[in-house]
Amino acid sequence: MKRLISNLTFQVIVAIILGVIVGLYFKDFAPAAQVISKTFINLITMLIAPIIFFTIVLGIANMGDMKKVGRVGGKALLYFEIVTTFALVIGIAVANILKPGKGIDVSKGADASKIAGYQKAAEEMQWGDFFAHIIPHNIFDAFAKGDILQILFIAILFGYGLSKMGEAGKLLISTFDKLGKVFFNIMKVVMALAPIGAFGGMAFTVGTYGTKALLPMVKLMGSVYLTMFLFVFVVLNIICYLYKFSLWRYLKYIRQEILIVLGTSSSESALPSMMDKMEKFGCSRSVVGLVIPTGYSFNLDGTTIYLSMAVIFLSQVFDIPLSLEQQLTIIGILMVTSKGAAAVTGGGFIVLTSTLAAIKVIPVESVAILLGVDRFMSEARAITNLIGNGIATIVVAKSEGEFTPQAIEGDNNI
Repeated sequence: MKRLISNLTFQVIVAIILGVIVGLYFKDFAPAAQVISKTFINLITMLIAPIIFFTIVLGIANMGDMKKVGRVGGKALLYFEIVTTFALVIGIAVANILKPGKGIDVSKGADASKIAGYQKAAEEMQWGDFFAHIIPHNIFDAFAKGDILQILFIAILFGYGLSKMGEAGKLLISTFDKLGKVFFNIMKVVMALAPIGAFGGMAFTVGTYGTKALLPMVKLMGSVYLTMFLFVFVVLNIICYLYKFSLWRYLKYIRQEILIVLGTSSSESALPSMMDKMEKFGCSRSVVGLVIPTGYSFNLDGTTIYLSMAVIFLSQVFDIPLSLEQQLTIIGILMVTSKGAAAVTGGGFIVLTSTLAAIKVIPVESVAILLGVDRFMSEARAITNLIGNGIATIVVAKSEGEFTPQAIEGDNNI
């Protein structure tokens, strides 16, 4: 019983139920609930810049090892970009077809002029000026303002410069790694407050928009799970077929890792055992050592699906029509910002918040609507990320001739 009570998922379930009850019967509490949810969002927002900066810098700096493996690094990055782009496109397509965001009346209890301002901004967005803005006037100004895209630009250049230092840069990389872990530890503390944030978000949503607001959120969660199921068993299955190995056999082999991720909502929790399993599966140690860690920053299939669907969901909720050109641009932005999604619980939520802050056409505070269900989509994101990274490792190993089929058949666990 004590173990159940201390389980974060159980706590969030209880918080959501309490939030619905409070929202239904104590509607006057909605303003206070909004303060609670905003405070939780602010706790996450304050960590966005350092977490994304350190994640991107370390991911690129550690690519110095790619020189030793030649084409492997290039193939891995090319694979990551192609597959995550497929994930983004599929996510946006399904969200446009199913329209999970339709049904919430944001005109009630919302600032109509503010929403109208965002709608106007979407119509008048000049994409040329937007991309020109990515380059900051100076480094410190970008961090002071918390401009995510500018920070990403700086992180990419910084990571590249650090990777060119060779042995001399290893001390700095080690320091950055430790600093990054500090912020991840802070994030764990913040995510421990997720039940409070979920309670506030749900109480505010139900109290302001009514119970009909619950249906679109459940629909979003169902849409996300459906899309990830299709991605794994259609897109990734096709990749497995093309490279002549069985998806089902692979999934059975990593079943323990999948259960670990399901329990922790973090694909990072299975990283050490996943690297060991991929070697035993038949991939060479050099390929595993490069592709798996790099994939944890650059190949987050589940996270990219969630991000694309969540952005479209929120645009539908606030009735902000996005043209095909704008959606394609959002895909381009997410291809960059999704690379800053740490493989820890809440990472996707962080990047969603930062993406909304970057595109400036959908209110950032709208993420409060997702607080209640975000936790339950994190399991699907993490499992899809885990499965995708393992398949990426096998694909790269096979393409480089660094895969040993005998190791597969000789393992009794398969």
